[in-house]
Amino acid sequence: MIGLIQRVSQASVSVNQEVISEISAGGLLLLGIEAQDTPSHAQKLAKKLLNFRMFNDDLGKMNLNIEQAQGALLIVSQFTLVADTQKGNRPGFSKGASHEHGLTMYNAFIDEVKQQTQLPDSHIATGQFGADMQVALINDGPVTFTLTV
Repeated sequence: MIGLIQRVSQASVSVNQEVISEISAGGLLLLGIEAQDTPSHAQKLAKKLLNFRMFNDDLGKMNLNIEQAQGALLIVSQFTLVADTQKGNRPGFSKGASHEHGLTMYNAFIDEVKQQTQLPDSHIATGQFGADMQVALINDGPVTFTLTV
């Protein structure tokens, strides 16, 4: 399981030209799910994400996690994060989860985030798994990190 977290001023997801989710300041997590991922991976990545200090404190240092910063979180599935790009000019997706397993793990990850956080449900938004989504964001910083477990 791979997460690409971006600190954002705002972010939204649209499907069929209709905004289905949006957040103000917080984090946009693009989530890649691999075939071997388990609920344990979802639990560990959720813990890492929620404790990851990428928001500035009063002194301008990255000392705050998303809860301490009172940010929002937008979680979007992105299977291309698990692509193998080592050989040739075309990405390979053999490490990626099947649609069914990916959906199960995506939902497990969202459930873990909701269980582990003190953020209100209104601060947690999601994309639509398997849909052709358009993601809009304003990266704050820019600040972007890859999270793996």
